[in-house]
Amino acid sequence: MRSYLDFEKPVAEIEAQLEELRGVDTPESTPAIREEITRLEAKAAQTLKDLYANLTPWQKTQVARHPERPRCLNYVQTLVTDFVPLAGDRKFGDDEAIVGGFGRFRGESICVLGHEKGSTTEERLKHNFGMARPEGYRKAVRLMEVADRFSIPILSLVDTEGAYPGIGAEERGQAEAIARSTETCLALGVPNIAVIIGVGGSGGAIAVATANRVLMLEHAFYSVISPEGAASILWRDTAKAQEAATSMKITAQDLSRFGVIDQIVTEPVGGAHRDPAATIGATGEAIANALDELKVLDRDAIRRQRRDKFLAIGRTIA
Repeated sequence: MRSYLDFEKPVAEIEAQLEELRGVDTPESTPAIREEITRLEAKAAQTLKDLYANLTPWQKTQVARHPERPRCLNYVQTLVTDFVPLAGDRKFGDDEAIVGGFGRFRGESICVLGHEKGSTTEERLKHNFGMARPEGYRKAVRLMEVADRFSIPILSLVDTEGAYPGIGAEERGQAEAIARSTETCLALGVPNIAVIIGVGGSGGAIAVATANRVLMLEHAFYSVISPEGAASILWRDTAKAQEAATSMKITAQDLSRFGVIDQIVTEPVGGAHRDPAATIGATGEAIANALDELKVLDRDAIRRQRRDKFLAIGRTIA
């Protein structure tokens, strides 16, 4: 059964009527029933199209967090062949909030890192809802350094509300681990591509998204803090999250205008959760194009391009 967001109520009502009619539709049904089904299908499609053509930043935040949105491992399973996952940071343990390993993307070797949220309750607990601890970022550093040593491009799939803020994580050096991961991204001599597939939250996202090319799905969001967190700090009232989302400029469209991201990947009408296969396919094309643009550069040029990109963001926004 499909899960609907609050603002999708008009579509939910139409599709509920459709399900009822389809349930009584038989080969012996009158033409009137089939005509009504066709009419409602067209009405549902148009209503959905109209809704998604005018989403507010807060509504985009809800879409980015949709529980049925394709996750990191969905992308890996579809786009990467011969994937071999690797575990552990060689210092403390393994963190399953960040998955990583090596495989082939369209026949070429690639290192893949990503935040995995999980799709079921059991999986979400296993992956800590995609909120990584220090060992997750240290695992990312380990894999990025291996990829750099063997001249293998790196793909990061970002989907996290932020790094895990627990006491144990802080005791093990959360801030230092994020900083080291960001530093490693900047020092790479191989191309790195980051894709914001859902939520790009704070340093937890930046740690693996400091890349030559940052792609972002149309209804994802990328922010230094969640709208609820910003509302809590600024107004001491999380009910003002909608106002915060609008003021913070966290959508793909705003960030593209500021030069923070390089490309918006179009989602199907109704969001990625309505057609995961089409979303993943479009993302794969965007990744392939970005890699093709970068593979002609030598190691120094790759570092220089990445450095200049982030310096330019600061100059533009300032």
